[in-house]
Amino acid sequence: MKKRLLLVMNPMSGLKRANRFLTDILILFCSYGWDCRTYLTGGKGDGRKKVTECAAECDLVVCIGGDGTFNECVDGLLACGANTPLGYIPAGSTNDFATSLKLSKNIMKAARDIMEGSVRNLDVGSFDGRHFTYVASFGAFTKASYATPQNVKNSLGHLAYVLEGINDISAIRPWHLRFETPEKTVEGDYIFGAVSNSTSVAGLLTISPKIVDMNDGRFELLLIRHPTNIVDLSEIIRALSSSDYSSYMLDFFSASEIRVSASENMDWTLDGEWQKGASSVKIENIHNAIRVVTNPNPQQTAQRPAIR
Repeated sequence: MKKRLLLVMNPMSGLKRANRFLTDILILFCSYGWDCRTYLTGGKGDGRKKVTECAAECDLVVCIGGDGTFNECVDGLLACGANTPLGYIPAGSTNDFATSLKLSKNIMKAARDIMEGSVRNLDVGSFDGRHFTYVASFGAFTKASYATPQNVKNSLGHLAYVLEGINDISAIRPWHLRFETPEKTVEGDYIFGAVSNSTSVAGLLTISPKIVDMNDGRFELLLIRHPTNIVDLSEIIRALSSSDYSSYMLDFFSASEIRVSASENMDWTLDGEWQKGASSVKIENIHNAIRVVTNPNPQQTAQRPAIR
């Protein structure tokens, strides 16, 4: 009996570059003994619905799209309680999560890596019950991830985020927040914050892979304080460019659970998608929540399909 594979593809992701490879991807998967069922999403929430309906009956789910599409597939898996492994072929504008996992940007190589890779457990976040795979953020630059029109993203790619972020600079405003964790509490005026499980945030900020462990049951919390003069602003730029998280303009630490007190008018983004703000938010790390197929050493696994 053939193994069952559900392929969920967002045909509008990025520059739509994955579309022309769909037939080749299916031929590849079939050559490895998979019985493939293909679903093309037509709108927001479609991926989640299809995975929720079908994942428990499949031996593997593969997502083709951006981080938003991947988020929907993860949410679908968690919603139906399936322990089905998930493969990811990144085809979006930024692909932060794929960058952290070191997934290939070459469509066909990413597809083959899923066939020849191995399964690893990864953590997932809960934002008052809504799941996110790699980041919950607020403040400067974050609006660009959901406010940039899809046609602009498709034509400019990652540059669209940078341009929208630059437009935000003149309107940057600080937000007063309080973050409580089991180990410590911080409070202050911040222009940006990210609760992340990723080495890349919006393609603009990076966290050293020596610090980020995507399966340690904890998130990294990076907060940028409000600069009151040019010296403070220069210090922020220096600290971020050199990954110096000990700077007086940054608060940086890890936590498994975070309670946030903020203005309900301050919106968030979860994996690049808009999330309405609230005066009180509980963010939790769900340890070992999903099983993702990666292939960090393709030369060593080229002869054996690891997904059974």
